[in-house]
Amino acid sequence: MSSAEEDYNFVFKVVLIGESGVGKTNLLSRFTRNEFNHDSRTTIGVEFSTRTVLVGDAAVKAQIWDTAGLERYRAITSAYYRGAVGALVVFDITKHQTYDVVERWLKELYDHAEASIVVMLVGNKSDLAQAREVPTEEAKMFAENNGLLFIETSALDSTNVEQAFETVLKEIFSKVQKQKQRSSQSSTVSLGSESPDGAAAAQAEKRPCCVAI
Repeated sequence: MSSAEEDYNFVFKVVLIGESGVGKTNLLSRFTRNEFNHDSRTTIGVEFSTRTVLVGDAAVKAQIWDTAGLERYRAITSAYYRGAVGALVVFDITKHQTYDVVERWLKELYDHAEASIVVMLVGNKSDLAQAREVPTEEAKMFAENNGLLFIETSALDSTNVEQAFETVLKEIFSKVQKQKQRSSQSSTVSLGSESPDGAAAAQAEKRPCCVAI
């Protein structure tokens, strides 16, 4: 007997954050429904979509949440971030101002989410290269310096949209697998093999990194 609930092994909640108008909703619809809406009116109300993808031999249900326009009112609540194991911080490569506030978005994210959340910086609208205001190298260096994944996308022509989400999902899956291995090994840790500092670090590492809902 099979039901919809049995069609996947994991559910990963991934949130989209960034300034209004950078293309978050279209990234979401392009990935989950392969749609692009030229009418860019602000989304109102909480919106999320799902898509199940294969990561290795596991079926992963990606639950992608959109800020739904609330970022305009600084009204995103901690409930939006709760349970998230991945985040895409999106800016518009043609509007430097949307890139300038990425640090503020990261601060808000880390204030509300698990410290081990997988974060990717996304420069969207790469199809508008002639109007570019944010150099690729600048954003790439910022991402490297802050431990973030980085990619440039175009929700309009689909460039790198699949790759962006799938890279984040693979990274989350990898963390989940490592966490499982650590918890199964924890009962057979050899005593005295590490300094007290090393033992403390190992203990800190055992914090759950993500939740498979």
